[in-house]
Amino acid sequence: MKLSIVVLNYKSRNLVKYFLKRVLQFKLPFRLEIIVVDNNSGDGIGEMIKHDFPVTKFVQTKKNLGMGGGNNLGIKKSQGDYILIANPDITLSERAVNAMVDFLDNNEHVGIVGPKVLNPNKTPQESSWRYPSLLGFLYRRTFLGNMKNGKEYLHYFSYKDVDMTKSRAVDWVLGGCFMIRKKALDEVGMFDESFFLFLEDTDLCRRMWRHKYEVWYVNEAEVIHLPHRLSQSGGGFINIFSKLTLVHFFSWIRYFWKWRNRSDLN
Repeated sequence: MKLSIVVLNYKSRNLVKYFLKRVLQFKLPFRLEIIVVDNNSGDGIGEMIKHDFPVTKFVQTKKNLGMGGGNNLGIKKSQGDYILIANPDITLSERAVNAMVDFLDNNEHVGIVGPKVLNPNKTPQESSWRYPSLLGFLYRRTFLGNMKNGKEYLHYFSYKDVDMTKSRAVDWVLGGCFMIRKKALDEVGMFDESFFLFLEDTDLCRRMWRHKYEVWYVNEAEVIHLPHRLSQSGGGFINIFSKLTLVHFFSWIRYFWKWRNRSDLN
């Protein structure tokens, strides 16, 4: 089996249905499987998949395990040489999937590849970043991002200082859509489930680099992403005490505590 696609659902039944309808029509030159993990959303997705998509593997959790925990369940069920983690709000294309598979086929030293992520109107979204700094959370989530230092940091953090019209090695890529070499994952380990939401992708990419596997942004692989992820908001005056903001904050603290003694910590 060449490719396993893992889709994590949390109250996104209609998005998952559209995702599966689209991907199951692909005519790819290799075998693939799709694994849907439901993070205890209670939206009846299991019956829908059983009735409408019987070829799809389905995994039901007993509680919400978060991004890392839910995706890890799907990874454990996978049989592919490569694993594509894709949120249901991602619109894949045959070209994008082929481009990521081809890149991994031709670059054995690469552990993770991420695509070029576009808005529905085809304008680019941020999808690859440098490792975050201690002040990065405040720059991304508060008015400090509009200050001179904040603007300079965000410009550098999101690789706006380099040419991103070409594929290149990056520190980390968007966990909502990236392809992982299973062999590398077996060596590095799966998602750290202590990150319930946010920065589980950063941590995994960092561990890939630690184990001498590179992380690459693949410009030829284009996907569409609905632009609603809260963590990508930055520069405005955001409610610092909102639930997701607090989750993001604690993931940030967890990340820096975990990597506090690393010489490459920015």
